[in-house]
Amino acid sequence: MRVLGEGEYLGALVAKLGEEAGEVAEAVAGGGAAEVVEEAADVLEVLRALVRGVGVEWDEVERVAAEKRRERGGFEGRYYLEA
Repeated sequence: MRVLGEGEYLGALVAKLGEEAGEVAEAVAGGGAAEVVEEAADVLEVLRALVRGVGVEWDEVERVAAEKRRERGGFEGRYYLEA
């Protein structure tokens, strides 16, 4: 084990995010809700670390997400933009 430098750390987090997102997709395809929750929790932890790694507080992400949801809507309506 070693401590990563800042650039390596962020790169490793981005790679881990891709890995964890793939595990969410696998859980959705073949697992139950509990497995999806477990994998989603892993994605959340990686995202939190990535955001901290670039010097942003998680509250800022939540604020921007809420603003985007107000302006553009969320995913609850299941709409899919094709163009």
